[in-house]
Amino acid sequence: MTEAATKPLHVVFASAEAAPFVKTGGLGDVAGSLPHALKAAGAEVIVMVPKYSTIDSSYLSQMEHVTDFYVPLGWRNEYCGLERLVHDDITYLFVDNERYYKRDYPYGFFDDGERFAFFSKAICESLQHLPDGFVCDILHCNDWHTAMAPVFLREFYQGLPLYENVRTVYSIHNIAFQGQYSDFVLDDILGLGGVEAAARQLRCDADSINYMLGAINYSDAITTVSPSYAEEIRTPEYGEGLDGALRRRQNVLHGIVNGIDVVRNDPAYDKRIAAPYSIEDMTGKALCKKAIQEELGLEVRDDRPLMVMVTRLTRQKGMDLVMYCLERILDGGVQVAVLGTGDTDYEDALRWYQSIYPGQMAARIEFDPALSQRMYAGADMFLMPSLFEPCGLSQMIAMRYGTLPIVRETGGLRDTVTPYNQYTGEGTGFSFAHFNGEEMGDTVFRAARLFWDQPSEWKKLVSQAMSCDFSWTASAARYLDLYLTLHPDCSLHKPKSKQKATAKRSPKTTPAAMSAGKAAKVAPAVVPVGQTAAATSADNNLVVEPKEKPARTRKTAAETKKTAAVRKDEKPLGDSAERENSKAASNKTRAKTTAGTQAKTASTRTTKTSAKKVTTAKEKAPAAPAKAATSSPKADSSTLTSAPEAPKTSVRARKTGASSTKTTTPRKPSSSATRRHGRASSK
Repeated sequence: MTEAATKPLHVVFASAEAAPFVKTGGLGDVAGSLPHALKAAGAEVIVMVPKYSTIDSSYLSQMEHVTDFYVPLGWRNEYCGLERLVHDDITYLFVDNERYYKRDYPYGFFDDGERFAFFSKAICESLQHLPDGFVCDILHCNDWHTAMAPVFLREFYQGLPLYENVRTVYSIHNIAFQGQYSDFVLDDILGLGGVEAAARQLRCDADSINYMLGAINYSDAITTVSPSYAEEIRTPEYGEGLDGALRRRQNVLHGIVNGIDVVRNDPAYDKRIAAPYSIEDMTGKALCKKAIQEELGLEVRDDRPLMVMVTRLTRQKGMDLVMYCLERILDGGVQVAVLGTGDTDYEDALRWYQSIYPGQMAARIEFDPALSQRMYAGADMFLMPSLFEPCGLSQMIAMRYGTLPIVRETGGLRDTVTPYNQYTGEGTGFSFAHFNGEEMGDTVFRAARLFWDQPSEWKKLVSQAMSCDFSWTASAARYLDLYLTLHPDCSLHKPKSKQKATAKRSPKTTPAAMSAGKAAKVAPAVVPVGQTAAATSADNNLVVEPKEKPARTRKTAAETKKTAAVRKDEKPLGDSAERENSKAASNKTRAKTTAGTQAKTASTRTTKTSAKKVTTAKEKAPAAPAKAATSSPKADSSTLTSAPEAPKTSVRARKTGASSTKTTTPRKPSSSATRRHGRASSK
């Protein structure tokens, strides 16, 4: 076997946040979990994050200085230090610049455009300072904070030996946050004012440029966090002004559902909840419900369904629907508890409902991760009526704890929650299609009636929800398929150690799930980028070919040499996988295929291995005869609310149907929404 065919896959994963160091939302969870799954599947991974002063001192004290250099940014040269920390067998490199990152919070400052343009440029420069033997194959960038890295890589570094084989993957976690700024930064900060192709592909209107638009046009592959969301953002209703660019590049756009940490989120081992429980023994679930009712000041009653929300109190999270229907829900006998912060109007309204429904309504206007875990464990139902939801993690965590989700069919909510079918018994929760307050209320009472009238069916539905596999194993396999499509000369090595804890704590795999896992030989749903990029460039003249600017390449090479002159002696950041690669090479020497075929073979083997580990335990209940659920006297679903009416505008729904006269539909996001620079949103 040739050396190229046995080359390990090297991935640099760049993100503005990564748990446990810094986390403001779902992006931190993804960056904290996905690299571990990629490494467990056979890739070599380095994670790059800004060195915020808000990182806990226990981590800051463990960081080791690797090197430092200067980053050219427009007319300025900014200091950049690289700090190394190995945590849970993953190497993290922290980009150090106190002027940019010694702040009280990661985002939300007037110079965020410059701060994260620097981070993107520093990522590109840092590829020269990776550990010995680690040559970046895949640069995986996330959200607008790293969106300029694929642009810089193509315009300033293309053609240099170290960079010519780097392929870029860009992930959109929430398209509402794009990094849109005045075109003044094009020359002053980005240094691209004289590059006509770059200016054209970054400009979103006459006076503005858009970082995310640049990444969409320049990246070799684009991903987002669910298949449904990948479809939605190609429409004007959800695309936030970028739907046209995404339609042009839809052949390289892929939707891959996020996973969750199934070890940390395991009711059988979670020390944060009142009592442990599992599918086999649900006794602890009742104890958790009693404990959370007492803690929140609710009536301790096991005959009342407890519905909770753990969310940001914003319009995007469906709070307009909640305000419209909350009185009806409470009058119908359902207990409600809400945890979160957000818009003042929603906060005040929830406090008011708590005051007039004592013992039945609880509002905790705060951010408390420990309390959220106790609410996941103690509740019966979890409400997520989102206007849009790229992926969502809460509904998956809720199902893990046997709390049935009630969701609107959008984005990742539609992809992860199977609505209950009263005729077959199938399902893992409840859903409604339209952004409509009456429809949401009807769905809540449909769930409540099942809780009251058919406890055996309810328990069966809870068991099916808890049996779902939401680990990162399957998602990581899809990312690796994509990586290897972009880099067929690479292969995956055998992991040094397996995640025993994950296997130990995962739900039991049923025979049906085992057979399903063995049969899962799914080919990667990836279009070869080498073909699509050329087609896109020919059709739209938007994607710049690699060798378009040899003059700029020579200039950048000189700058690179100047930068390299100031760096210090490097230390290896981690051990290599030589032994594993040698073994892999010796085992594959009998194959008489090309290097590209061998790489694909390695990828297929890895995909099969990942598929076998997946425990998609969806236990289907035997078909039950149709039976009209009798309404409990406590659940008068006809009771209407006198809550103020929400704004009425239209939003395209996935399904057609007649709308109620009391529909609460959102106002279409204005173009100004794309000008939000600072904060990343929770998923």
